[in-house]
Formats: sequence, C-alpha cells, structure tokens
Amino acid sequence: MKKLAVLASGSGSNFEAVVNKSTDAYEVVLLITDRDDAYALQRAENLGVPSKSILPKNFENKSAYEQEVLDLIHSYDVDWVALAGYMRIVGPTLLKPYEGRIINVHPSLLPKFPGKDAIAQALEVEVGKTGVTVHYIDEGIDTGPIISQEAVEVTKQDTYETLQQKIRQVEHELLPKTLTKVIREDELIGK
Repeated sequence: MKKLAVLASGSGSNFEAVVNKSTDAYEVVLLITDRDDAYALQRAENLGVPSKSILPKNFENKSAYEQEVLDLIHSYDVDWVALAGYMRIVGPTLLKPYEGRIINVHPSLLPKFPGKDAIAQALEVEVGKTGVTVHYIDEGIDTGPIISQEAVEVTKQDTYETLQQKIRQVEHELLPKTLTKVIREDELIGK
C-alpha cells in the first residue's frame, strides 16, 4: 500500500472523498493546507488524518515554502501526492522529487478552461458540457498529461452553485478511482 499526501486550500471535500474511498492501493497519511482557515483541516481531524497548515507568507520565497512542504511530506515517507483544490502552482522544488507521482483534479475538461474559476469560465461561454479532469502535474498551469476525464452536462438552468455541485459529485468519484488506477499500474510496472 502506497502512502499518499493530499494538498488542499479550501473545504477539503475532495480530500475527504479520497480518504473515504481509499482502497488497498493507497492510504492517506497526511493533509497539508496553504491556509490556516481551510475547512479541510477540520475534516482531517474528524477523519484522524495528520494535518498541518504551512503558510506561504511565512517564507522568503516559493522555493523555501515548497521545501518546507517537501520536508514534511518526506517525514511521512509519502509515495504519491494528490492536489485536491490546492490553489497554488507547483514549482520545481516540489515537482521534481514527485514527478510522475503528483496528480491534480481540475473542474473542467482540459485543455478547456485551465487555471482559476473554470466553472465560471464554462458558464460564461455557455458550453453544453464541461466536466472533471485528473492529470499529472507539470511545470505549466493545468497542462500535464491527462489521466482521466468525465463530462458533466451544463443546462440553461444551471447556476454557479448547481454546476459546482454536479462537478463535485464527479470529482469525488473520479479522483479516488484514478488514484487507485495509477498507483496500481505503477506498482505493476515497478515489479
């Protein structure tokens, strides 16, 4: 079983889904947030998962911040990292040691609507569908290789809130399922 760390910035609903739907492929051993008011921290406490808030503003630069995150991740012998609503661009300090083993969930069908507020972008252009993408992290913004995607229908009646809810339901299934798949495949290749 591989050890997984989750990075989050907000409510942590995807983090909770990853914990609750974990399989024999992975175990969530750590949550790190970049905000000390992230509700994800309360979810971690409720679920008995060790957690810590590391605030970027407390560091001289991005590299120093990421080194602190990396040091904590290493102290838990983490094999894989999942970004679940983590609202920061990952730099080389964190990316290099986990290249090919750090994935992100994004609320659109990439390459459409990368970056911040993909749901609002989808509503603004009145697309008939959007969705969820799970992808590997690279140096770009939501440009890493796509692992899995699932479409979500957008209706004329959808508001930001209703579309967000539909997308979250898909995220909560797709992210844990994809984590299990890539970790198992990596295990097979590694043997």
